[in-house]
Formats: sequence, structure tokens, C-alpha cells
Amino acid sequence: MPDFLTTPQNRRIAYHRTEGQGPGVVFLGGFKSDMTGTKAVHLQAWAEATGRAFLRFDYSGHGQSSGDFLDGCIGDWAADAMAAIAGLTTGPQILVGSSMGGWMALLVARAMPDRVAGLVGIAAAPDFTEDLMWAGFTEAERAAVMAGRLEQPSEYADEPYIITRKLIEEGRQNLVLRDPLPLPFPVRLLQGTADVDVPPAVALRLLDHAQSPDLRLTLVKGADHRFSTPACLDLITHATAELIGLAQ
Repeated sequence: MPDFLTTPQNRRIAYHRTEGQGPGVVFLGGFKSDMTGTKAVHLQAWAEATGRAFLRFDYSGHGQSSGDFLDGCIGDWAADAMAAIAGLTTGPQILVGSSMGGWMALLVARAMPDRVAGLVGIAAAPDFTEDLMWAGFTEAERAAVMAGRLEQPSEYADEPYIITRKLIEEGRQNLVLRDPLPLPFPVRLLQGTADVDVPPAVALRLLDHAQSPDLRLTLVKGADHRFSTPACLDLITHATAELIGLAQ
């Protein structure tokens, strides 16, 4: 059973925390995913085996946390992440963000850089509501969103994704690729070349845009958006361990 944190916005956030050495590792999941996914559980097992502090959690409206997914938006989920890091961790952390979690990690880094020692992005999807959703919608789909909501099929869930007007409009208030993006710590980006949800062009744009003293992108030929094969999971733990070593 998870523990729960009540955020300043009075949302109940479900989490699992492993005690251990710092800098700790915080896993930030993707859009409509939860903390029971393969990558999150793999990282926790690795952290436990190496005596490393670790935190995974569900954003509001996700997994076992309070709230309705359809009521949420990028700013809410970023606030959840910041509340979890502020309330459940001590000192600088290594943020590991998967897909939307990569955007969350960048927002956390922008808001509280003193709490970030390094960042691993796994198929990171900054600004996806604008650049991957809105930019790719037809006029009919845009009209449906502006009328309130658009349903799209998902290969990751039985039910369709529902894209709300709030998600799109509020996302524009949290874009990170339009203004300077200083990341004063080492960053590792991991990206599959066969990712059709967040294509490699997104990783290349982030690589070009962000300002970091040590920023590297690893492309894995044939890897898809899940990035959860044994080889991919090894890459995630290797990158995380590398950043821990650099932070100590």
C-alpha cells in the first residue's frame, strides 16, 4: 500500500519512498501512467539494492492519487511533483523523467534548481500539448478540443485518451522550449529511434535548446516509446548512476 502526501493544493498524492543515501532519485512518470510501471519499479529495485534514497509517486488524477484525470493539467501535475520533492526528499535529487515526466522534471528544475543534482530524460516530451498534440490536430480535432474535449485512441490503454481544452490552454503557460532553459547540472537524454509518440526530433530540439555544462543524448536504434527492454532499463540505471557519481 502506498503512503499519501497532502499537497498545499489539498490533493492527496500516493507515493512509495525508499530510505537511503543521497543524492536521492525521483522518478516522474508519463501522461496517464502511474508509479507501478516497469521503469519506476525497476529503478526502485535498483535503488534498494544500492542503498540509494528513491521516490516514486502518482500525480493527481493518476494511479492511486486523488482527483479526476480530466480535471488535471500540466501546471497541476508539476505542482504535485514539486510538493512531493519538497515534502518527501532531502537535498538535491536526481530527477528521472519519462515522457511527460521529462517535461515535469524541466519545470521542477526551473522552479527549484537548488533541489536538482542531475536529470535523466527518457523519451522526454517537453511542450507536448502544443508541439505534438495541438500542432498535429486537424481543424476538426481542434474544434472538438475548443468545444471541450477530444477523444483519441491509445495503444497504451483500453480506453481512449481524452484531450481537454484545459490541458491544451493551460499547457501553453508551462512551455519550456520557447525561452532560455538553464540546467546548471549534468543531463542525460535517452531516446529510441522507433518512438512514434515522441519522435527523436523532440530530443534533438531539447539537446539544442537547453543550456547545461554537461548534456548528452543517447539514441537507441529500434527502441520504442516504452523504452522498457532489459537493455533500455540498463541504460536508465547506468545514466542515473553516472549522474549520482558526478553529484557526489
